[in-house]
Amino acid sequence: MILAQARLETRLLLRNAEQVLLAIVIPALMLVAFTAEPIGTITGSSRIDYFAPGIIGAAVLSTAFTSQAIATGFERRYGVLKRLGASPLPRWALMVGKALSILAVECVQLVLLIVISLALGWSPHGSPLAVLILVALGTAAFSGLALLLAGSLRAEATLAVSNFVFLVFMAIGGVVVPLDKFGHGAQETLQYLPVGALTTGLRDVLSHGSAMPWTPVGVLAAWAVLALAAAAKAFKWE
Repeated sequence: MILAQARLETRLLLRNAEQVLLAIVIPALMLVAFTAEPIGTITGSSRIDYFAPGIIGAAVLSTAFTSQAIATGFERRYGVLKRLGASPLPRWALMVGKALSILAVECVQLVLLIVISLALGWSPHGSPLAVLILVALGTAAFSGLALLLAGSLRAEATLAVSNFVFLVFMAIGGVVVPLDKFGHGAQETLQYLPVGALTTGLRDVLSHGSAMPWTPVGVLAAWAVLALAAAAKAFKWE
């Protein structure tokens, strides 16, 4: 039942042109555009080394947070979650199905972004296991925040807030602008945001060859636990 629900969730997500645009097309276009043009002090071959991990983090953010928050918010509004909650599928299994659907879409994202990055001259380093752990923890943290948002606000408010948070995280999360450009005090704060921890950890591994960036891993694990616990407590099914 869980796998059937995951397949259904994935098909529904991929049928939505807006969600596909946000989750797959926009990150790919961002990667090509940012790599092609110098931005600030990021020039030459360093552009792809900097932007590839950052755009991977942005792709996880767009799918696990923005897309999931919007989809779940409107499912709640139209009574879909209420009906699914009354089905033989347990609610925890429904959430596992949603998580598997997100991971399936993220696999497509990662393959596409990695292929484009390699074609642009990227030479990644570090441990693939560390990357998988960072992506999994980032997905859990963003999913918890998405469910907290979708289960607490009206669908229209969820749509507006999730898109606003996405843009803010893109601006201050180290995706485009390096965190060290914000000054020492701000940098110390921003690296403890989930998107800041994810992009920092991915760059530590993929650009600098770090075996396991324990600080970003710890930050993401803490966000995942807190966000999922808050979502479980505050989420309303109808």
